[in-house]
Amino acid sequence: MFATLLIAPYAFGVSLLTLFTGFGLGTLLLPAFAVFFPVELAIAMTAVVHAANNLFKVALLARHARRDVALRFGVPAVAASFVGALILTALARGEALHTWEFMGRPAEITPVKLVAGALVLGFSLFELVPKLREWRAPVRFLPLGGALSGFFGGLSGHQGALRAAFLTPLGLTPKEFAATQAVIALLVDGARLVVYGAGFVLLRGGAAAGEIPWAPVVVASLAAFAGAWLGKRWLEKVTITGLRRLVGALLLVVGTALVLGVA
Repeated sequence: MFATLLIAPYAFGVSLLTLFTGFGLGTLLLPAFAVFFPVELAIAMTAVVHAANNLFKVALLARHARRDVALRFGVPAVAASFVGALILTALARGEALHTWEFMGRPAEITPVKLVAGALVLGFSLFELVPKLREWRAPVRFLPLGGALSGFFGGLSGHQGALRAAFLTPLGLTPKEFAATQAVIALLVDGARLVVYGAGFVLLRGGAAAGEIPWAPVVVASLAAFAGAWLGKRWLEKVTITGLRRLVGALLLVVGTALVLGVA
């Protein structure tokens, strides 16, 4: 219950933020789930909320999506997301690499925590380092951007920052940008959820489905819907800049905790 109460306003806020900044809901929501749940479970829970939220965004904005961009970027993204998701399911079965004690509590460094934490740390740089935050890829590399974004989306859910870097140079209007990235993200979510389902449910005899705490997932999804709805109303009126450093600092702390096995 405590986790649900904290995650709900956080999910609302990050959904509102990501709709018009381009940074992904998964990148920002994963740390909140990772604080309360095992990292592989947190990634799966984030994927469910992410998919539900993107479905809602597509329903709101689908007519503004650029189909040509969605195809050039989305097809390689979906293909690569299968690879990333398969790697995640393999890492989740790995044994602990090292155990130690932190403030009287056992800390365990596992392959999935190490990789997820390193990626959280890496993507926090997109929020904290101006040159990375402002980096934009040449338009000719759009399919490559799709593959990279999809791979990291499947592996840890971190796809929004790369997607923004590759889509921004196309000169899309705010509504085209939000709609197109929502369509692409929904395609990636569908692909990785299939793999997560096989890895965490079917391959474990269905036990994983019972392990998922659905209450915070449902509440976070509803809160994200509300954030997306409000964000649509503000889409052409608001520019978010002040929260980027705060978000980056949060990712830095959580990434470090994951790498060290504390979270």
